[in-house]
Amino acid sequence: MSSAKKQTQLRLEPDILAAGKDAAAARGLDFNQYVQRLITEDTTGARAAGMAAAQRLLDTHGDFLQNLEDELDDQHRPTVRNSRGAAA
Repeated sequence: MSSAKKQTQLRLEPDILAAGKDAAAARGLDFNQYVQRLITEDTTGARAAGMAAAQRLLDTHGDFLQNLEDELDDQHRPTVRNSRGAAA
């Protein structure tokens, strides 16, 4: 019995291959599944639709999200202590 899947070979720079394997692992996929998903998303328009939806979200709520991020950054920014009177 033969598989319906076809095998191909990719030649990638070592750092690109490592980044791809890391991205695949972060998504719980093996490298082949990750490449297949990238190609499918790119050729079906799914990626473009997702990017367009993300842009609409930013266009509509970007100011709110930026203000929220700024507030959270302010809350977690280390405070600088006054060093006057401290022992040298």
